[in-house]
Amino acid sequence: MTENLLWPRYAGPTDLAGIEAVPLAERGLPGSTYALLSRAAATWPDRTAITTLPDATRWREPAHRRFAGLLGEVHRYANLLHELGIRRDDAVALMSPNTAELVPATLAAQLAGIAAPLNGGLSRPHLTDLLRLAGARILITAGPELSPEIWETAHDLARDGHLDTVLVLRPTGTTGAPAELPAVAGVRIGYLGELAAGQDPSVFHGVPPQSGDLAAFFHTGGTTGAPKLAANSLLDEESVLFAALPLFHVNALIVTVLAPLFKGQGAVWAGPLGYRDLALYGQFWKLVEHYRISAMSAVPTVYSVLAQCPVDADLSSLRVAMVGASPLPAAVRENFESHTGITLVEGYGLTEATCASARAFPDSPRPGSVGQRLPYQRMKAVRVRPDGSWEDLPPGQAGILVISGPTVFPGYVTGHGEHGHVLDGLGKLSGGWLDTGDLAHLDPDGFVYLAGRAKDLIIRGGHNIDPAQIEDALLAHPEVTGAGAVGRPDIHSGEVPVAYVTLAPGSSVTELQLREWARGKVPESAAAPKTVTVLDALPVTDVGKPYKPALRADAARRELTKALADVAGVAAIEVEIDRGSVLAVVETASETGESAVKTILRRYAIDWRVTRTP
Repeated sequence: MTENLLWPRYAGPTDLAGIEAVPLAERGLPGSTYALLSRAAATWPDRTAITTLPDATRWREPAHRRFAGLLGEVHRYANLLHELGIRRDDAVALMSPNTAELVPATLAAQLAGIAAPLNGGLSRPHLTDLLRLAGARILITAGPELSPEIWETAHDLARDGHLDTVLVLRPTGTTGAPAELPAVAGVRIGYLGELAAGQDPSVFHGVPPQSGDLAAFFHTGGTTGAPKLAANSLLDEESVLFAALPLFHVNALIVTVLAPLFKGQGAVWAGPLGYRDLALYGQFWKLVEHYRISAMSAVPTVYSVLAQCPVDADLSSLRVAMVGASPLPAAVRENFESHTGITLVEGYGLTEATCASARAFPDSPRPGSVGQRLPYQRMKAVRVRPDGSWEDLPPGQAGILVISGPTVFPGYVTGHGEHGHVLDGLGKLSGGWLDTGDLAHLDPDGFVYLAGRAKDLIIRGGHNIDPAQIEDALLAHPEVTGAGAVGRPDIHSGEVPVAYVTLAPGSSVTELQLREWARGKVPESAAAPKTVTVLDALPVTDVGKPYKPALRADAARRELTKALADVAGVAAIEVEIDRGSVLAVVETASETGESAVKTILRRYAIDWRVTRTP
C-alpha cells in the first residue's frame, strides 16, 4: 500500500483525477531529499544507483555507486562540511562539470546546509555576485585535472577573498597521486575525497533537514527541502535513466538524481561534457543498448543530431525520450521518430516551479500541446487588468500562464544577512501563484498549449539568456546610444541572440567591431550576439516604450531570407509576431519551390504558412 501511495499509476491523462483524490499530505512522501536518499539506501542497498562514465570514448569504463554506498559517501562529505562550520542556513557553492563525486557532493551540501550549484561558464563578476547573494564561503569545484578553466576561475575567486574553503573534485576513474594544488593565503584548499576519507559514513552528525528547510539555490530560483516530485508509472524499478545535463541545471537534479530514488532506479551519467561531447553521438546507440537505457531527457538540438546518427544497436529498452526547455520543431520530431521508432514526449517546466509542471503521454498525443499539468499543481491562463490584478480566463483562451502548488518556489534570493537569506517574489508570486511569463491556453483536461513568451528571455538550446545583459554590454560602448537584443530563429539551437543598436552622430564603429565588443563584455559566451545590426532608430510603441516584437520579426525575416536564398521561385517573405510567436508567410511561384520551402521551414521552431502566387 505504501508503494502505491508513493508511486501511483500515472500512465495517461485520465489517471490525474484518481491521483488527486488522495490528498498529497496522505501520500507519505519523504520530508527531504536526505530522507528520500535514506529510504532508497535502506530499501535497495545493493542496487546500482549511479554509473558515471569518464567520457564518451571510455563509456565501457564507468564508476559505479550502489545506493548504500552513495548514502555513506553523502554522510562523509556532509560530516566534513559540518566540521567546517556549515549549518542549516549556510550555502555551499558547487561549480564543476559532472563527475562521479559531484552527485554525492550536491546531496551532502543539501544535507549539511543548502546546495548552490553554479555554472562555471559565467563571468567572474557574475559568479562573485551569486556567491554574495547565497552567502557561500565554501566552494566544491573541479580541479585542474577535471577542468583547467573552472579551476582557474575557482582559484581566482579564492585569491580575491571571496572564499574561505575550496574542496576539489577529480575526474571520474582517475587513479594515482593528484595534482598539487597551489596555496592561497587564508584559504583552506584540498581534495574533497581525501579530506572526507576519515569521516563517519554511517550517520550524519549534524541536524538533518526538515521539509520546510531550503535545500538548494539555482541561478533563477530555489527549491525547498521536500522532494516535491510527480510520480511517473511509465518506468518500473528496473528502468535505467541516462543523465547528461550539468548539475547546475535544475532538471538534472530533479529528474536524474532525485526522481530515481523513489523507485531505486539507476542513472547512467555521461562524462563532464555531457551532450556537448561530440564523441558521445557516435557511440550513443551502442551505449543505450549496453546499459539498457530506458529513459532520457534532452533539448531539441540533441534529438536533431541523434536523428542523423545511424542506428547501429538494439534500442528496445528506450521507452521514454523526454524533450523540453525550448520549442520542438516539427521536422526534428518527425526525423527523430522515423529514424528511431521512439516517440518524443514533450514536457514543460521552469526553475521557479522546480523544473516539471506538465508532461505529455506517448500513447495519448495532443498535437500542439506540451502536456497535461502534473498532479497537485494548478495551472490557468490569466489576463492582467490595468490595475495589475488577474482575471481568470476560460479553457481555450490564451493569456499569461500561472502555476500554483507544492512545487512553486518560495522566492528569489535577494540578499543574505545575519538572519539568513532574504527571499522575495519580485512581482512573480501572487497569492501562491507563479507568473511564468509564458503565453498559453489550457484545454478542459489540463493540457497546456504554449503561444509564445510574454517575457523577453532568449532561449538558446534550452539555456535562458537575459537580453538585458547583452544590451548593457553594448550600451557600455561610448558610441552606442540605444540597444535591443532578441532571439533569432536557429535550426541548431532553437534561437540565438542577436542585437540591434543606434549610434551617436558621426560614429564610425562597424557592426563587426560592436559584435566583438559585446563578446568581450557579456557575462557568458552563450549570450554573445551572433550579429549586431545598426539602425537609424529602434522601434517603439505609441507611448515611446521599446517594441521588441518588431526586432524579433526583422531577425526572423533576415534568417529566413538567407536560408531560402537558393530556393527558386520564392516571391516574398513576410514575418510577424502573432501572440508572442514568430509567424512566417512565404509566397512561392511553383509547386517545386513550395515543397523546398516547406522542407526548410520545418527545421525551425516557428509557425509558418506557404502560399502560391496567383
